[in-house]
Amino acid sequence: MSRFPGVDLLELDALLTDEERLVRDTVRTFVDDKVKPIIEECHREARTPLELVPEMGALNLFGASISEYGLPGLGGVAYGLIMQELERGDSGLRSFVSVQSSLVMYPIYAFGSQAQKDRWIPKLASGEAIGCFGLTEPDFGSNPGGMRTFAKRDGDGWVLNGSKQWITNGTLADVAVVWAKTDDGVRGFVVEKGTPGFTSSDQHGKFSLRASTTSELGFQDCRIPGDAILPGTTGLKNALMCLNQARYGIAWGGVGSAMETFHTALTYAKERVQFHGQPIASHQLIQEKLAWMATEISKGQLLCLQLGRLKDNGRLKHWHISMGKRNNIWLARECARIAREILGANGIVDDYPVIRHMLNIESVFTYEGTHDIHGLIIGEALTGIPAYNPPIRDEKPARRTEPAPAAAGARG
Repeated sequence: MSRFPGVDLLELDALLTDEERLVRDTVRTFVDDKVKPIIEECHREARTPLELVPEMGALNLFGASISEYGLPGLGGVAYGLIMQELERGDSGLRSFVSVQSSLVMYPIYAFGSQAQKDRWIPKLASGEAIGCFGLTEPDFGSNPGGMRTFAKRDGDGWVLNGSKQWITNGTLADVAVVWAKTDDGVRGFVVEKGTPGFTSSDQHGKFSLRASTTSELGFQDCRIPGDAILPGTTGLKNALMCLNQARYGIAWGGVGSAMETFHTALTYAKERVQFHGQPIASHQLIQEKLAWMATEISKGQLLCLQLGRLKDNGRLKHWHISMGKRNNIWLARECARIAREILGANGIVDDYPVIRHMLNIESVFTYEGTHDIHGLIIGEALTGIPAYNPPIRDEKPARRTEPAPAAAGARG
């Protein structure tokens, strides 16, 4: 298998540090050597490649931004490059790492007690334990504030009732970070596998993210101890903080998916011969498509790089992340479509990765905030008016001061 050479028309490598390039190249090699040889089989069989989990743990891909517990404490750009390369392999694999890192380890690390952190962070970092994130419900995706899952105090513990849908890793998880309404507002809870009243079942019939496990979680009079609550959680804003961590990585992941479909289309166009013994890459129509893809990928790379630098400087805002997620997943979707056109009939068979990426990106386009909802988040930043929650007529619109409530998707 040939090595992926990267896509760097603007010589952006020169803007990366030595550490950032090392991280990217390490994960790039892992994807080429370990992911790509098995991922089509996993897609066909609709199974998560769990055999890769221990090695990803050994490479410190889980919780890479954390600096305690022997983890590397990588900066935003280095973390983003991990997500880029993993999604170049498969969106489902990036989802696995993103959920484990941003939606499970991050809330436990940021909002958990010392005992919760000491128990779970090392296990999640090594891959000994798998986690999931329960926010989205069957009736509430883009409006997570409407959730019905409720946790009621009962003696020295809690009783949890409700359900969560489109949960990545749900039936695989040893621990779930679950968000529920309480009499004191929305709080986060750590719920362990095997707790009586806690059930999970897989979503079947998926044509997208087939190499990822997607589940429903159920809580029926599920009794959890008093110390299961994440003590640092004080409202829905904490769940949205987790989603912002994940969406940031998704913006980078979109570039990775686009790079893979572009590279496949470029290689194919130079090898496919039609009309008087010439490769189709010699035709103007094909070159225009390739030029469009390369230009948009370059713009997406620049956007990600700036997001990463802002993140490392503590200046990254939630609408910046929305811009990155919205633009770069649209970019990946368009590149997959154009690559499919260039490959012709070969674009629909899994001898090539294009159709798999094309199917996967449809889920990524929706989850972690839909394309349209992210447009409204950017619109609010521009106008000061939250259009996703319009004010009553004749009432002065209030400017929202916390992240917009966009949470649709298969991540919980």
